[in-house]
Amino acid sequence: MSQFILTLGVISLFMNWYVFQGIKRLTADWRSKQARLAVHLVYWLFFIGLIAGFAYSIYIRFTLDQATPFIQWFINAFLTFFVTQLVFILVLFAEDIYRAIVALIRFSGKSRKKPKQEPLVPERRKFVSQAALLLASIPFASFLYGVTRGKYDYTVHRHTLYFDDLPEAFDGFTITQISDVHAGSFDDPEAVRRGIELIKAQQSDLFVFTGDLVNDHAEEIVPYMEVFSQIKAPYGQYSILGNHDYGLYADWATEAEQEENLEMLKQHQAEMGWRLLLDENVIIEKGGQKLALVGVENWGEGFIKEGDLGKALQGVEEDAFKVLLSHDPSHWESVVKEYPAPVHLTLSGHTHGMQFGIETPLVRWSPAKYRYENWAGLAEAKERLLYVNRGFGFLGFSGRVGIWPEITVLELRKRSA
Repeated sequence: MSQFILTLGVISLFMNWYVFQGIKRLTADWRSKQARLAVHLVYWLFFIGLIAGFAYSIYIRFTLDQATPFIQWFINAFLTFFVTQLVFILVLFAEDIYRAIVALIRFSGKSRKKPKQEPLVPERRKFVSQAALLLASIPFASFLYGVTRGKYDYTVHRHTLYFDDLPEAFDGFTITQISDVHAGSFDDPEAVRRGIELIKAQQSDLFVFTGDLVNDHAEEIVPYMEVFSQIKAPYGQYSILGNHDYGLYADWATEAEQEENLEMLKQHQAEMGWRLLLDENVIIEKGGQKLALVGVENWGEGFIKEGDLGKALQGVEEDAFKVLLSHDPSHWESVVKEYPAPVHLTLSGHTHGMQFGIETPLVRWSPAKYRYENWAGLAEAKERLLYVNRGFGFLGFSGRVGIWPEITVLELRKRSA
């Protein structure tokens, strides 16, 4: 951890030095030398303080397992300015590359004839710095919105899914899915309540939750149990565990304490009226026909692999229509889509869409794509579907930029012959 903090600190100092070159250009023609020096001093004091505060916050959060609003503020501020500075640097760097190319051409003798009038280099550099500042304001404003409003900007994603072998009684059956609540990160109970009201307004036939109810400790969900227990669906409320629910990332005095925490979390889910599926299944009946709802414990590449799909499918007929709840989408990629017994639909979460990205009709991108092949939305392979929910809560960075918290509503339809 110390090496990580040191490396990040060095990188950040270099970035600040690079940005400072642009700041100097912007203030170069100020008449007051004292004003220039004051701006330069404030710049360095602020960012050195920010880097130091961030390093301290990371150490406290991940070494001593403590999280406070003070710590979260430094993490949010550092990430906001880190991305903002990165955009600023890219613009300056492009201009530096241009200058380097021009210098090389002149040095090589390919352009020995001097121009009649030297370009106004200082003015051009100032213009580039102004352009960099303008462009950098876009991510700054986006992050500012993300940490104040965006993290609770609940968005309903509706999809109609067609299947050849869906039982006719389930034609039009609706499922509402949420994932990755991370209750320990919430700081606005009223905003969470609005999200729950939006879930209730969907009036779906079935409600499912696909893991990570808490960050580490079962007690995190206690202040929100009353509001989450209001979620009801005619065919029930079902849930599974995610990697964070096992308490793997907390500092426990004993293994027994960690196990007790997990048992308490299971109890809380039962008290909320959620049926927790632990490598097991339930048969949902409608109009004399059946649908198998299957839930596995966490199974993820690079994470805990407790889930046992074979065990979860015990007693389910091979040709039955199956909906699987599995927290990590890598389970679908590695196991489910090639499994001998076809699983028609898998519902996952886990990725959060990295809580940062761009989703427009023309552009769809998030850093999550470099870790997960299927990081949000629908995927299909061999007539088996996967849906990855973008998450209801947030973790680490207390905000969302471009990837808003999601409530998924899926309508199952039987494909016409």
